[in-house]
Amino acid sequence: MTASIPLRTGSRLLAPPGRRPAPPALVLVAHGSRDPRALTTVRALMDQVRALRPGLSVHLGHIELNEPLLPGTLAALGDAPAVLVPLLLSRGYHVKRDIPKMAAAAPVRARVAAPLGPHPLLAEALHARLLQAGWPAAMDGTARREAAVVLAAAGSRDPDSATDTRHTARLLAARLGVPVLPAYASAATPTVPAALRRLAARGRHRVAVASSFMAPGRFATRCAAEAPWIASAPLGAHEAMARLVLHRYDRSLTERSTAAA
Repeated sequence: MTASIPLRTGSRLLAPPGRRPAPPALVLVAHGSRDPRALTTVRALMDQVRALRPGLSVHLGHIELNEPLLPGTLAALGDAPAVLVPLLLSRGYHVKRDIPKMAAAAPVRARVAAPLGPHPLLAEALHARLLQAGWPAAMDGTARREAAVVLAAAGSRDPDSATDTRHTARLLAARLGVPVLPAYASAATPTVPAALRRLAARGRHRVAVASSFMAPGRFATRCAAEAPWIASAPLGAHEAMARLVLHRYDRSLTERSTAAA
């Protein structure tokens, strides 16, 4: 058998083909839900990510309620490098405390990426889900003056979470050309009904609810039921969300390389 010989380019030696180290594993970190549709949705998103990046090692771990739990996923990776991408749409306790604590307790060499929101790709997916629910592709001036959107999110006591949700609302409003008012299912205000009342007081009577949830569940179902017109489906395995996951993964690696330089 002939041994591989490094290739010389100028004064540099290049490693033989096939010797480049594998990239760090990508671990999708989902919250977990008692609704069985949530696990199905997250697995479909994982399939989307794998289709967009063949050859990348992609894994799943949950913070609670569903298997596999994140500590078990990380333990199975041993001391390999990994990037944890939270399938969460804003900063909050899970992103700042729970996930880093689980990563620190595992042998894996892990880096926690930013949550998925806010980002233009998130606004793209929200817009697409609204269109699928019946939001008009075009509106005249009269319809635009009557229309608005309530961006329904889970809610958190962390003020950074509300800051991120408001940013996402602005990104979506810029796409739609109508007001987008954030509202929350728990832990923050306004609620969806309160947001609807505010918009009605401003003459906005044709209001859609945009579901700022990754997967079906109790909060998403409750917020959708309060919609006076249409409600979009959770973001789930939309292709823009898969691209956003990979963007967060790549950005984490770039930031690590820059810091090491």
